[in-house]
Amino acid sequence: MSPKKIILTDKAPAPVGPYSQAVEAGNFLYVAGQIPANAETGEIYRGDIKVATKQVCENIKAIVEEAGYTLQDVVRCRVYLKDMNEFSDMNEIFAKYFGDSPPARVAFEAQRLPLDVDVEISATAWKD
Repeated sequence: MSPKKIILTDKAPAPVGPYSQAVEAGNFLYVAGQIPANAETGEIYRGDIKVATKQVCENIKAIVEEAGYTLQDVVRCRVYLKDMNEFSDMNEIFAKYFGDSPPARVAFEAQRLPLDVDVEISATAWKD
């Protein structure tokens, strides 16, 4: 079995702490929680959960593609929302990215997220 491989792309925001954007271990890719930060501008999207969720999904997409995976390889996500009342709006955007074979998922309301964002999503991908 090969050792873990650190994944880093400039198409997603750089980590804001001592962690990797993603780590590949065997056939699995573990994507760290992504927040609605634009890698090009540094802007953090707040106040519109649909815009924020779209940016988070774009960040996840960039990371999985850098590692040679696709969003269809994502098997599990964890969604952290600042306000669970925004679940249906987040869900609407999430569904557009993961299509007809969405990953298993869990969603939580979190009192406070990094940089006071409205949503954070982590992902696990697998491919044979």
